[in-house]
Amino acid sequence: MKNDFFRLEERGSSVKREVLAGVTTFMTMAYVLAVQPAAICGFGPDPYITDINGLVISKSALLVMCALISGIITLFMGLYANLPLALSTAMGSNFILGGLVNSGAFSFGWAMALLLCSGTLFILVTVLGVRKMVVDLLPKNLKIAIPTAVGFFIAYLGFSNTGLAVFEDGLALGDFTQPSVLLALITMIIMGALTAYKVRGAILIGIIAGTIISIPMGVSTLPTSLFSLPDMGAVSNLVFSYDFRSLLADIPGALVWIFILFTSDFFATFGALIAVGAQTNMLDEEGNFPNIEKPFLVDAVGTVVGSATGCTTISTFIESTIGVEAGGRTGLTAIVCGVLFLVCIFLSPLFLMIPTAVTGVALIFVGFSMLSGFTKLDFSDFKSCFGPFVMIMFGTFTGDIAAAICLGVLSDVLMKVITGDAKKVHPVLYVLCIPLVLYFIV
Repeated sequence: MKNDFFRLEERGSSVKREVLAGVTTFMTMAYVLAVQPAAICGFGPDPYITDINGLVISKSALLVMCALISGIITLFMGLYANLPLALSTAMGSNFILGGLVNSGAFSFGWAMALLLCSGTLFILVTVLGVRKMVVDLLPKNLKIAIPTAVGFFIAYLGFSNTGLAVFEDGLALGDFTQPSVLLALITMIIMGALTAYKVRGAILIGIIAGTIISIPMGVSTLPTSLFSLPDMGAVSNLVFSYDFRSLLADIPGALVWIFILFTSDFFATFGALIAVGAQTNMLDEEGNFPNIEKPFLVDAVGTVVGSATGCTTISTFIESTIGVEAGGRTGLTAIVCGVLFLVCIFLSPLFLMIPTAVTGVALIFVGFSMLSGFTKLDFSDFKSCFGPFVMIMFGTFTGDIAAAICLGVLSDVLMKVITGDAKKVHPVLYVLCIPLVLYFIV
């Protein structure tokens, strides 16, 4: 029955190979369970934060929901699309939205309402079959620049929160006499060595090693229990916490954020699918992924469901390609990975004991992994490079990713208009420039 349902023989795989691939995929992306709570609640020692609406958001509840939704949606991918793809809360949007909530600029419910709109738009684009228009909407260099700019931003957060660098009074090295900073440096060396040797799950193994080392250093302590049942009171605070009133109070700003969240999710999923398709020889003669609507729909539904449960953008992880390299070819790989995520619902004390100095280093490596596309920028044509240049520079040196992406898109369009290439700009992009401009004015 397993063979018939997952078509193991047809895709040249076996149950043993799929299980191994599922475990491998989980190991390479399980770091998200340690990072996600800090992304929303901040890197301080406090176990929870209270947003501007008085909503209490705890790290334990965020971890439980992240594990639950990652598990359920990854199972959905395996059963519905029969693909070796795993999903969880995407790195990037979680830190951007978490930073806004922590600063008191917006409520947690505002962020969830934005994600609901973004996910719904993703569903409509998938069901209506306008994927090609969205792919053609942004020029290639801007598609490359968005994850690159976010990668620099995430790495900046990692350096700042570990204390490896100081940004308050100019850029400077951190205080390496502090145990936490020294721990971050040790963890960075461990992760770097593991990555250099191409060890599977290098980030997760580095997190585990760093956490163990942190105990004798006095940076962290062992929890009283490694297992615990979810605190349903804390979890219920995250369920259907939408704040549509704040969303409607600033429609131009909301449209900009929906555009940013949607395009980031769409192209991240698109890139992951093409990468997996190339590894498994599933792409057709024109380089298209067959039945791409199925994984797109799973991804979009994941973001909608995630928004109702306090999770930031649910996206297909590029780490799925590691599981494919290990032999995963069918949805059975995703099933194994999804089950392991569900088991982690009861391991929250274990993940919450991981110190900031360790999770911050994981961020640096995640940010670095997002910079690989930078080499694909076409530097021979300055007109097409101007927008990405503005986006990456403003994102890196101001820390305002939303403004950086808006400025990058506007700069790209403006440069093409004033140099006589106005026809190369997609008509829909001209319309989208209106809320981008209003974002700065309003």
